[in-house]
Amino acid sequence: MPDPVQRWGVAKQATAIAILISRYRQKCVISLLRLLVPPHVDNVQAADCIRSKVGQNDPMIEWASVPPDGLINEPNVTEFNVHPSPTRSAIFDAGQTSRINVACSMSTLVNDDDIWQVWRGRMPVI
Repeated sequence: MPDPVQRWGVAKQATAIAILISRYRQKCVISLLRLLVPPHVDNVQAADCIRSKVGQNDPMIEWASVPPDGLINEPNVTEFNVHPSPTRSAIFDAGQTSRINVACSMSTLVNDDDIWQVWRGRMPVI
């Protein structure tokens, strides 16, 4: 019987392998979406263009993009968090974001200069 240190090493390796498999599955699905769903391709290309060609510090163009998870309808704004990058798998563990919360987030970006300075040139995720 392996000692606890050896078992812990095996558990860490198994966890790392599971994470790699999950990331691989997500990349495969996203690749298929890019190939088969033209609007998704356009959205990805537009985001890549603005991120890589315009960049974060262009003197003429300021931008921010708010890509939501699965959109749902809600009558009122509810509490939401904004993150600098995805906190879950967009394919296998997608969250839900109400359209009204996305609109509220975008409105806040436009109307609150302190918030704009935090997220300018970035793609925050709700």
